Amino acid sequence: MAVGRRALVLGGGGITGIAWETGLLAGLAQAGVDLMSADVVVGTSAGSVVGAQILSGIPLEDLYAEQLKEAGGEIAAKMGARAMAWFIIGSLWPGDERLGRARLGGAALRARTLPESVRRAVIEQRLPNHSWPDRRLLITAVDAETGEAKVFDREGDVPLPVAVAASCAVPLVWPPITINGRHFIDGGVRSVANADLATGCDRVVVLAPIAYALRRAQRIDTQLATLGPNLKSVVISPDAQSRNAIGSNSLDPARRAVSAKAGRFQAAGAARAVAAVWSQHSDH
Repeated sequence: MAVGRRALVLGGGGITGIAWETGLLAGLAQAGVDLMSADVVVGTSAGSVVGAQILSGIPLEDLYAEQLKEAGGEIAAKMGARAMAWFIIGSLWPGDERLGRARLGGAALRARTLPESVRRAVIEQRLPNHSWPDRRLLITAVDAETGEAKVFDREGDVPLPVAVAASCAVPLVWPPITINGRHFIDGGVRSVANADLATGCDRVVVLAPIAYALRRAQRIDTQLATLGPNLKSVVISPDAQSRNAIGSNSLDPARRAVSAKAGRFQAAGAARAVAAVWSQHSDH
């Protein structure tokens, strides 16, 4: 394990998750905890957007201000009962997890959604910079046909906006994203945070708008445990006030501003716990 390497893990959680994470990051920075100094950033779904945004070179306060603007240009959506049922089936499929994910991917491929080109344009609009950052950014997705997990980074040939669009392709809500002849769906199908990808780091901060998982292997604490016995980590999820701000539909653009404000307010109470992990000098 590399000494002193730090990872920021940004979990999935829809439009409100993007806002909450951005507000939390801004609030933590204001409190003197700069998580954007991470050696590695792992982004899943909403977290892939935030990861790409904070490593774009745009000041964090500017990104936060964007979350407070009126939600013009965003397409409202909601995860219906059918989509939720397929998520549960995919998560609890007996045996090989990939088979369950492939079942969900198959349902996503058959679903009627808006055109892929429209969805890609929405993601492109969210990203202030379409080039991969110099910092190591890992973006997660799942192959819709095989259920195989996929990690995109700057070493591959996939443009950043396309990788983010794939990671944000909520099954049965948004269309799967085509990459090199394959179709990809939301990285959150594998795990809400994919914290186990923070390999080689001994300090990990996880911001998780959604922290629960139906399968043990998908749980954040289980994944962090795979990173080694000397790991120092902390998981921050929405508190009661933030949960109230986010509401019951994480895909509702109208909840964006209040979610960002709630995240920033929550940061004051979370700063000490995060700093204890982030600022700790490694003695290994």
